[in-house]
Amino acid sequence: MWKGRNIDTVNGLLLIGVILVLLEVSLNGGLLFLLIMSAAFVYFGRKRLPRTTGKVFIGIGLFFFITTIMNMVVVKFFLLVLLVYLGFQFYQSKQKPKKIRPVIEKPQHANENLFKQQPILQNKWVGRQKTHDHVYEWNDVNIQAGFGETIIDLSYTVLPKGESLIMIRSFVGKVQVLIPYELEVSIQHSVMIGSASLFEHDEESALNQVLSYKTNGYDEASEKVKLVTSIFAGDLEVKRV
Repeated sequence: MWKGRNIDTVNGLLLIGVILVLLEVSLNGGLLFLLIMSAAFVYFGRKRLPRTTGKVFIGIGLFFFITTIMNMVVVKFFLLVLLVYLGFQFYQSKQKPKKIRPVIEKPQHANENLFKQQPILQNKWVGRQKTHDHVYEWNDVNIQAGFGETIIDLSYTVLPKGESLIMIRSFVGKVQVLIPYELEVSIQHSVMIGSASLFEHDEESALNQVLSYKTNGYDEASEKVKLVTSIFAGDLEVKRV
């Protein structure tokens, strides 16, 4: 098991690597163009699913994205440094094996009673997922999606008193949230490339924007939903049902 200092070092290396990648992309217009083109292929491919052309577009987009990232000088250098560091840590662990002794401490507080809850939706790399088409028990949503479509229909559940939370982070895809007419909602949406349809308000071309809206009676409502979404390339649709 690594010590906290080693973990902090790895986290520091990862942070430095991300910063260097962003710097190389910002200074190299060709790389930025290839990354945008990759996102465009995936985006238009998703629009054409489940047709074969859609799958081909997504495959081309992923190929360009992975190839572009792996051919970056900074990524190659960073992977080499990380490999050397991990090799050095492995060598040290063999030279000085650590002795692990159990440490038993008396608990200062009573054990907490935890009850596992079944999440409504799961993290998903690729594909479409949707809430049930029958009545289901509500549980706040906090998920990440890679490529695909996420649909949340609140007309089949009963929300508890207070503020319920829906938080979705998606790389490429569409997020659709169906809101009952009597329910108040707050929307916080961040998007790099895409569009947003929020009830009667449309943002057909949203580029690197943060959108913030809420219905008139949100602050006073006893039951309400806070929707927080973040999409790199894709669409958000919020409508009444």
